[in-house]
Amino acid sequence: MKRVIYILIAILICFGVGYTAQLFQVDAINEWYPTLNKSVLTPPNYLFPIAWAVIYLCCGLSIGLVWNKRQVFDSGLGWIFALQLVFNFAWSFLFFYLQDPLSGLIDIVLLDITVLFYTIVCYKINKFSAWLFLPYIIWLILATYLNVFIVLNNPI
Repeated sequence: MKRVIYILIAILICFGVGYTAQLFQVDAINEWYPTLNKSVLTPPNYLFPIAWAVIYLCCGLSIGLVWNKRQVFDSGLGWIFALQLVFNFAWSFLFFYLQDPLSGLIDIVLLDITVLFYTIVCYKINKFSAWLFLPYIIWLILATYLNVFIVLNNPI
């Protein structure tokens, strides 16, 4: 039962970060973002909440499954996870709220590094938990490319 509680708390934290971040995005998504030159690979807007729901669920499961193991604290995995959540939230704030794609790009590169580092450290503790980050990594590759495209093809 304790393990289930850790997993549920972790999932709620992830969705809480996502919900809070989207509060900073609403106006920019409706008014500013449509005016940007975007890549043809940009997914339609309705896919973003679906992708993020899957990602936040997987992230919560990942850390929740290892939360009650002593290794999560000895390895620093909990701190790495928290740091990636900070970078995740910061990207929405920088890119959308401040409408600053360049700062968003710097942040997303730091997020990429942190997520990869989390996955590598996690793999040594629980391989399944590490594999749960695969959708996040794939999405971040696309998101980083899209952010680069926007920086290169729009006035800053």
